[in-house]
Amino acid sequence: MLSKLPGRLAIATVFGNALFSFVTGVSIASAAAFSRIAYPEMKRHGYHKGFALGTVAGSSCLGMLIPPSVLMIVWGILTENSIGKIFLAGVLPGLLLTTLFCTYVLGMALFKPEIVGSGSESKVEATEIVPKKQFYTSLAGIIIVVVAVLGGIWFGLFSPTEGAGVGALLGLILGVIKGMRYKEIIDSILSVGRTSGPILLLLVTAALYSNTLAMTGLANAIESLFLESGMPSWAIIGVMVLIWFLLGMIIDSISIMLLTAAIFAPIAVKLGYDPIAFAIIGIIAIEAGLLTPPFGLLVYTVKSAITSIDPDVNVMTIFKSATPYWIIMLIGMVLIITFPEIATYLPRVLF
Repeated sequence: MLSKLPGRLAIATVFGNALFSFVTGVSIASAAAFSRIAYPEMKRHGYHKGFALGTVAGSSCLGMLIPPSVLMIVWGILTENSIGKIFLAGVLPGLLLTTLFCTYVLGMALFKPEIVGSGSESKVEATEIVPKKQFYTSLAGIIIVVVAVLGGIWFGLFSPTEGAGVGALLGLILGVIKGMRYKEIIDSILSVGRTSGPILLLLVTAALYSNTLAMTGLANAIESLFLESGMPSWAIIGVMVLIWFLLGMIIDSISIMLLTAAIFAPIAVKLGYDPIAFAIIGIIAIEAGLLTPPFGLLVYTVKSAITSIDPDVNVMTIFKSATPYWIIMLIGMVLIITFPEIATYLPRVLF
């Protein structure tokens, strides 16, 4: 489908991350997977290493913005907002960022063609192209799961928790149809347990944390500090975004959200911001923080995943190449702050 576009492998990586987001909802999983899948191919076809890895790291942020996203579910639980509305709110911003990422890649490929390979080495052989039937069959499975789960949640057929069960069942059925065996099924179940167990424990401790903040009055004190500071509302939101960026340097997305969402969300509402639009702003900011040096976790995930493939790549090379995607995410946040309808349009129309 993209065989005639310059920078097609990088564009395919962005689209692949967007599609992968519908399945995993976890950006670190996307970063690890595409570091092993997309990077070796881009390297083989002559792509500049930094550009290829920056594309993998930057576009993996789409994993938390396009529903169903783990961060969206956690945000909804912590702030007591509708998870279905937050899911819907992430669709247009997710498509917007996907489009901006692809535009950047295409622009770089046109104006600096040397970074996307040159000569025969950069040409994709016909035998390497996945047959259309196989491509559309694989895509159809993803679409069926996404439409069934999100459609059921949006139209009130089942709760988000029940939707997760429906998605798991459909995924299992599709896996069996495609040849998954008993051992692989057991391994998948154990893998899910290892992933979801710590998250459930974090949610329990987050509830205790929120209750402690409420009982001690600390949340009210922080709220008063912001609201009585005399700063304009946009400056207060800017301080929140800066805090998210700084926290993203040292801890993971869910931990950042557990620490801040229950405090920042009520402040934003009192400043006049729509709580659903603010959820998307917060999620983008938290994800962008994972690209921020010196300890951006997505960058280190990419570095760890390619160690056996290309051990000589420097972490700072990835940070530098991921910076344009960080800037694009910042632009996306500013657009949503200025035009919150980007996030609120679908929830308003469909709810």
